Amino acid sequence: MSDKILSGPQAPEANLDQPLYSPIKRRSFFMYAGATAGATALVLAGCKDDNNNSPGMVNVGSGDAGVLNYAYALEQLEADFYTQVRTGSYYTGSTITAAEKSILDDLYYHEVIHRDFLRAAITGANATPIKPLTTVYPAGTFSSRASVLGTAKAFEDLGVAAYNGAGQYITTPLYLYIAGKIVSVEARHAAIIRDLVSEGTFVGNDVITLTSANKATGDTNYAPANSSLERSMTPSEVVAIANTFLADGSKLDVSGLR
Repeated sequence: MSDKILSGPQAPEANLDQPLYSPIKRRSFFMYAGATAGATALVLAGCKDDNNNSPGMVNVGSGDAGVLNYAYALEQLEADFYTQVRTGSYYTGSTITAAEKSILDDLYYHEVIHRDFLRAAITGANATPIKPLTTVYPAGTFSSRASVLGTAKAFEDLGVAAYNGAGQYITTPLYLYIAGKIVSVEARHAAIIRDLVSEGTFVGNDVITLTSANKATGDTNYAPANSSLERSMTPSEVVAIANTFLADGSKLDVSGLR
């Protein structure tokens, strides 16, 4: 997978999250993402290198830098998936409509922007990003419309739950502000993919507590029944799933996030 560090002109701190909320022409993506790298270095100076890898695992670290690396790892996974979808002609054994192709293209560009934004942020803060991860997918993942959209749904739902669950570990308000912007985009991804899988099912009780409660009362990620709150997942719950798509030596250790 590609994991290129972008470079570009310095940008003022006030425009730190500009690529995350302004419409960006695809051909201008690299210019915008590169400009972000310089600005991010100014506001993430408090991060430090916490990446002491456990044997055979990739340790994301702890503190704010650990959360950023955790998010970066998940964005790597999503960006790689959509890259392979596009490389493999989208649906290998199925015909794709122009509308669905456009949606998958947009999701690809968003995930690449998120991935490179986070890597630039960590690097610009003089912290060490985790290494580029190697992905593995079950046989048949890219063989049909159903398998591609089913995997996309799993990744997008997981990403939203991961950001929601990791918010409690962020201590710097600015990082929480940025994470909130990213997760709102990820939620839009999840909704459109769910609607493609089955029209009118952009939301369900498996991701939002419409009926049954999420876990037990008092749990960190508890959401009361009928609250219409997004369900969240702890880092350990997330990587139990994410690691099934990562090769040995690329599996994530999130023990520092607590």
